[in-house]
Amino acid sequence: MLDYKDIIIKHYALHMSGRKIAEVIGASKSGVNDFLKAFERCESLSYPLPSGITNYGIAELVYGKTPDGKEGRDLRYELPDFPEVEKQMASRKNMTLVFLWGRYKNRCVEEEKRFYSYRQFCDRYMSWREENYETLHFNAVIGEKMEVDFAGQTFSLVNRLTGEISSIVVFVAVLPYSQYIYAEGMLSTKEPQWIEVNNHALRYFGGVPAIVVCDNCKQAVTANKDWIEPELNKDYAEWAEHNGTVILPAKIRKPKFKSSVENSVGILEKGIFHDLEERQYFSLEQFNNDLWQKLDELNEQNLKNRDYSRYDRWQEEKNELLPLPSKFYHYLERKEARVSGDFHVRFDNAYYSVPRQYVHKRVLVKATATTVQICALTGELLSEWPRAKYKGQWMTNPEHLPANSREMAEWNGPYFTQKARTVGSSTAEVIKRILSSKKYEVQTYRQCVGILGFARKYNKKVLEECCRQALELNKVTYTFIKNSIPAIAAELNDSADISRKNEDKNKGAYVMSPSASDINHLLAKSKSLVEQAQKGGRPDENR
Repeated sequence: MLDYKDIIIKHYALHMSGRKIAEVIGASKSGVNDFLKAFERCESLSYPLPSGITNYGIAELVYGKTPDGKEGRDLRYELPDFPEVEKQMASRKNMTLVFLWGRYKNRCVEEEKRFYSYRQFCDRYMSWREENYETLHFNAVIGEKMEVDFAGQTFSLVNRLTGEISSIVVFVAVLPYSQYIYAEGMLSTKEPQWIEVNNHALRYFGGVPAIVVCDNCKQAVTANKDWIEPELNKDYAEWAEHNGTVILPAKIRKPKFKSSVENSVGILEKGIFHDLEERQYFSLEQFNNDLWQKLDELNEQNLKNRDYSRYDRWQEEKNELLPLPSKFYHYLERKEARVSGDFHVRFDNAYYSVPRQYVHKRVLVKATATTVQICALTGELLSEWPRAKYKGQWMTNPEHLPANSREMAEWNGPYFTQKARTVGSSTAEVIKRILSSKKYEVQTYRQCVGILGFARKYNKKVLEECCRQALELNKVTYTFIKNSIPAIAAELNDSADISRKNEDKNKGAYVMSPSASDINHLLAKSKSLVEQAQKGGRPDENR
């Protein structure tokens, strides 16, 4: 947006032409001249300008709308003088938006005018800055913003036990003023983990910025059609409210709105990430320790052509950030579940044990990004665990299990072994090996249930043959049996079907003796028929 007050003063007070004004302020000649023509046609405004009028007020009177195109704005609210706000933020050290909003609010109260809330003040200020981005150059303001995003490059994490490969996604946050960078690897980018890494970033920076600029990822924004009024993710909005900051999503496909974090991601991908991708990782802690070590080195290096580092600038900036909350906001998942016969509750593809007296009862699971609590429906805490780090992980407390497996209500080793014997010897051997494959026998019961369940889905003969092949190939696992049994069932069923069809074809047929097809017998029978025909008699039926 042009500085309308400056143009009017230069033209009417200093008698400068539109062309000269355009050269001085760095704007287009046609833009300046078009505004001066519109100002001359305006009947409700003339030079000298009324006292206290802002550029927004001039735009409303000259063009009939606000510069940002919000024709539906409630005019009962006084618009702040954003050019003055920008001037104060850029020129005065340690100036904050909270202080300027307070000054704006006090002025409105004195003049008995309605004022915007702090959040609306920040929203409209950022909108104004976007409209003026092309003509004004802004320096990063100390303590004002934190920009967050995901890096495009991912890393591989190998499970030592199963060999399964997971992807590590890297979260990146930066303070634009100091360019101080924080990054952290994540195995999940769901809302609980998203909230948690944002908490870690605030803790790392030592305070809360006035504004958090994020990308339009689903963890942060549910809809951002026009950028003016984006719909924030409910949990992320509550996180911002808890920390006293404001979420301002970037405009879709406009990287300049978060240029600092985009630049930081590029620095990481062109430097630190090259070292990390050459290593093999078996735990997220191992990856993050290497990442943080490299990140500390980067933040403490002097910037190019500067005699200070990101760390040096951050030492100055952290004092201008808002204080950290006394307690961080944590996303909390809640889910009711039933305790299975193996004394475990399944939650998020992992298994957590509870005291044995709660077997088959319903319980309440409460989970943050790092912990899982299992409570009785009455609210009593039954057990608390660190959240599982990989799919299929078991969390078992031996004290939750009966001392003797035969004391268990339904499931136990002898129970599964006896059921397996009714199928066949191979199935019984498979179940025996499965039962001894884990540290605690109860951790195998679900696999036993799954394997024996195939006898109902297919039949005992099919399951027995599948177990025989598993033993022969030395691949006695639930996964092998689950993946192999459909093909074995199809093969056995096809053979049985062919035999059945042959039996159906032979039903009611005349069965000849083996001698009936003997060559000598057939020649003798043929000769007898000829002789009988010559005599005019009937052939001997008994020959």
